[in-house]
Amino acid sequence: MNATDRTPADLLRSALATDPARPLVTFYDDATGERVELSVATFANWVSKTANLLQGDLGAEPGDRLALLLPAHWQSAVWLLACASVGVTVEIGGDPGAADLVVSGPDTLDAARACGGERVALALRPLGGRFPAAPAGFADYAVEVPGQGDRFAPYAPVDPDAPALVIGGGSSAGTELTWAGLVARARADAGVRGLGPGSRVLSGLAYDTWEGLSAGLFAPLAAGGSVVLCRNLGELPAESLEKRVESERVTDRAV
Repeated sequence: MNATDRTPADLLRSALATDPARPLVTFYDDATGERVELSVATFANWVSKTANLLQGDLGAEPGDRLALLLPAHWQSAVWLLACASVGVTVEIGGDPGAADLVVSGPDTLDAARACGGERVALALRPLGGRFPAAPAGFADYAVEVPGQGDRFAPYAPVDPDAPALVIGGGSSAGTELTWAGLVARARADAGVRGLGPGSRVLSGLAYDTWEGLSAGLFAPLAAGGSVVLCRNLGELPAESLEKRVESERVTDRAV
């Protein structure tokens, strides 16, 4: 990765320029048997489409606050990078009533309805499938995103020193990072874990802590590595986990 990269979107652009065909996110849901592997290029395409949806159809601007009510999932990772591309502050598990926009999974729709701004719902079905019927008051992500453009250009440059990520209620009760601070912390974590180009981190951690977000996305991205992101990992027998570690060429674990 380039030393000049100061936002997660910069890191993704560097990864795309270096080796677009390599895996970046491999996702397992051990409750459903789903496995999805996204190369850098495929992941970046999802990010571009989502950023165009966010900036264009949803009217989001730098500094807007988005409550992200999603589990550790490959589509959650896409939303995190899309927000970084636009400059929208992500509040992990944030209060929808105080947010400008909300992005919700199927289990948090009732809470998400408190948002007075734009609301997007994800079914989190295999292969990014849509809801059988869109929840009332929400745009169905799987319906809206396919028609978006494959290239993204922000209306305004993202300020690396602007608020980026809020976990656990902000600086007084949790973690709050700028985009540049997020990248610096991810690089530091990658150094502690000994990650480098080609590293494969298997993470079964939730996305509701910095540790989970770092191991499950940001540290591997900062190091030029990749992540094997596992949802419902507790349902996988120990011997099957060891087989996965071997088959996925895992070099580090966060479980």
